[in-house]
Amino acid sequence: MNRNAFKFILLVVFIVSAFLLARRYGLHLDPERLRAWINGFGAWGPIVYMLIYAIAPSLMVPALPLTVAGGILFGPLWGSVYVIVGATIGASLAFLIARYMGRSWVEGLLGGGRLKELDAKVRAQGWKIVAVTRLIPLFPFIFLNYAFGLTDIRFSHYVIATFLFMIPGAVAYVVFSSSLLDVLKGRVSGGFIIGIVLVIIISLLPVIYKRYRKGGA
Repeated sequence: MNRNAFKFILLVVFIVSAFLLARRYGLHLDPERLRAWINGFGAWGPIVYMLIYAIAPSLMVPALPLTVAGGILFGPLWGSVYVIVGATIGASLAFLIARYMGRSWVEGLLGGGRLKELDAKVRAQGWKIVAVTRLIPLFPFIFLNYAFGLTDIRFSHYVIATFLFMIPGAVAYVVFSSSLLDVLKGRVSGGFIIGIVLVIIISLLPVIYKRYRKGGA
């Protein structure tokens, strides 16, 4: 079982358990109240959220909980926008830290062999390897941000490819999480079903990619 499928199963188990507890004890969670709370910050609410998301990768904080929070607080549309912008800024900061400040530290994290392999792929394929690793999450997102900073890829190519090819995965998780509080209240919306389907597709992409590569080998 690949890492993304395992994460998805854990997420589903959590949701089902939370739903059963909510039904059993009569818990009532109102997503509109949460959104009203974040909107109480005015224009600063989304900005603060994106800043947190931008800083988190540099502090080795997992991105998935922040993505789920974005869907719950801002809904599927603006949640996707804020997650993608925040994640792109965070990935860019980690890239620049690795390129100009923390080479030895990043090399220690990744190991020389994997870093050389990634560097060789970047030399051969350029921005395409960034696109593949963003669209098909075969490797940890945070480590990749640093690792690409040690390759020869241009910063502008890295940023553009990161931004564009993170969109499918970010949208899938945000759409999925935007309906979580409704599920806890006992309502299963169409958005929730769509989100599950999208997350399943994203989770299966690494498996499909590996089989495609074996078939073409």
